[in-house]
Amino acid sequence: MSMLPPQPVSLTCPNCRTTYQAPVFQLVDVGQAPELKQALLSGRINVAICPQCGTGGMLAAPMLYHDPAKQYLFALFPQEVKATPQEEEQFIGTLTQYIMRSLPADAPKGYLLTPRRFITLSSMLDTILEGEGIPKAALEAQRKRSDLLGQLLQAGDDDQAVKRIVDANKDAFDYEFFLTIAAYIEAAEQEQDEESLRLFTDLRDRLVEMTGFQGDVEGTDEPDTAEAVDALLGAEEPALPNLVADHRHVIDYAFYEMLAGRIDVARDAGDVAEASRLEARRDLIRDMAEKMDRETQTLFESATRTLQEVLEADDPRAVLTQHREELGEAFLFVLSANAQQAERGGDKAMANRLAEIQRMAVEVVQESLSPEERLIGQLLAAEQPQDSTKLLRQNASLITTDFVKRINEMSGEMEQAGRKEIGDRLKQLGREAASMLF
Repeated sequence: MSMLPPQPVSLTCPNCRTTYQAPVFQLVDVGQAPELKQALLSGRINVAICPQCGTGGMLAAPMLYHDPAKQYLFALFPQEVKATPQEEEQFIGTLTQYIMRSLPADAPKGYLLTPRRFITLSSMLDTILEGEGIPKAALEAQRKRSDLLGQLLQAGDDDQAVKRIVDANKDAFDYEFFLTIAAYIEAAEQEQDEESLRLFTDLRDRLVEMTGFQGDVEGTDEPDTAEAVDALLGAEEPALPNLVADHRHVIDYAFYEMLAGRIDVARDAGDVAEASRLEARRDLIRDMAEKMDRETQTLFESATRTLQEVLEADDPRAVLTQHREELGEAFLFVLSANAQQAERGGDKAMANRLAEIQRMAVEVVQESLSPEERLIGQLLAAEQPQDSTKLLRQNASLITTDFVKRINEMSGEMEQAGRKEIGDRLKQLGREAASMLF
C-alpha cells in the first residue's frame, strides 16, 4: 500500500491576505517513507509560507507519527485544533486502520492499540529525538534555533522587525544557527521548492549582512562533525575520554543526528549487532560529554562566585590571595567575559576595574609559582621554537631530572583534560629539556 499523501488546504496569509494552498500531512509513516523523519524533525512538514510576502510558520494540524522499527505510534492534537474526544478517536482509528493494512501480516501490531498522545509538536519531536539518543541539552539548543528562525519567518520582508529580532538575540547567530538555515536551503534545493529556496536564501543573506557573520555555511556537510563521528565510533574505549574532549565543540545536535543516521543504516541493513554496538557507544559518548559539561559548569559557577566576592571586597588582592588555587583558566575566562560585556555596555569604569583585577590575579598566581613553574609558563608562552630553546639555555640551572619529570607529568595532565595541543607542546619541551641533561 502506498504512503498516504498530504492533503491540500486553502489558507489566507495574515499579513498580505493572499489566498494560497499548502500540503498538510495527517500521517507521517517513516516505515513507508523514511525521508519524512528528517523532514519532520527539521520542521519542513506542515509548514505554510505565503508565496506573495514570505510570511509563514508551522500549521496547527492533527497528525499521526508511525515508526514500525521502534514501534512508535504518536498522535499529535495541538491545543489550537480544539478537537473533541470523539473526533480524536475517529482520527486515530481511521489512520491506524490504514497503517495496519500497510504492515506485513507477521509484523508486531500491539503497540498500535495504545498510541502516545501529545498536545505540542515540540514535545513529540523531543520524544522522537530522545529515542535516537540525542541529549536534552542538544534538543533545547536546536529548539531555540528553530524558535528564533520561526520569529524571523513571521517578520517576513519587514527589515525593521528582523533587525529588532537580531539585536535582541545577537549571541544566537552562530555557526550552528546558520547551519540550520543551510539545512532548509539544501532541502528546498532537493525538493525543487523554488519559493522556499528563495525565502531561506534571502533570509540567510540578510542575516549575514546584519550580523556580520563570517563562515562557510553553503552546505550542511561539516567535515569536523563527520570526522568526530568516525573517530569516536572507531576508537578503543580507553581512548574515548580524550577523544570526547578533543571533539567536544562538535558533539551537538548535528553530531547526534549524524550518529543516529549511522545506527539507522546498520538497522536497515539487518546488522543488529552493529546497531547495538553503535547505540552503546552513542550512550557512552553522551554520558562522558554530559559529565564533562557538568564539571565545566561547576568550575565556571565557582569562578563567578569568586569574582563576585573580589568585586565586593575592600581589599581585592587579599581575596585573590585567599582563592589563589582557584585562579585558573575558568576564573580568567569569566573575568574576561565580564570585561567584554562591560566594554560593550559602555561601562568603562567597570571594564577598567576588571582589568586591574586581572592584573592582580596574574601577579598573585605568579607569586605562588616556583621558579621551575614560572619557567614552564614562559616556555609555553614563547611564540617561536627558537625562543623556548633560548629560554631553556638561559635557565640551565633549573633544568634537572625533576624539572623534566614535571613537564612530562603536565603533558599527561593536559592530554587527560582534552588539551592535546598543549600536551604535545609540553612533551616536545620535555624532550628538549632532557637532551640538555647529557
